[in-house]
Amino acid sequence: VQLQASGGGLVQAGGSLRLSCAASGYTSSTGLMGWFRQVLGREREFVASAWKDGRTRYVDSVKGRFTISRDNAKNTVFLQMNNLKPEDTAVYYCAAGRNTADSYSYYYTEAPYEYWGQGTLVTVSS
Repeated sequence: VQLQASGGGLVQAGGSLRLSCAASGYTSSTGLMGWFRQVLGREREFVASAWKDGRTRYVDSVKGRFTISRDNAKNTVFLQMNNLKPEDTAVYYCAAGRNTADSYSYYYTEAPYEYWGQGTLVTVSS
């Protein structure tokens, strides 16, 4: 499975961006798709995840501001980011994995995600 992320950029605080991540290849292994982010010098952290069955999960810091969605027909996951804050500045990575029972418990860790896309940089200026 290959994941191609796009949509990052520079935006002012309070603005919006929409990230996209298209999966290709053996897409039956992408029942779980998610977004992580990483600030230089820090560990990569979970942002949001979405399963093919429609369930979603978010880290508390983005609830009410970010929305993850999927177009299963196009094997694509989106992250709509509104009311962006300078602390959202990071490289954002999309990831995908199988829809297993464990994925519902450990979605916030990297363990369920077998495939990773290249990062896309989001910079939020104050």
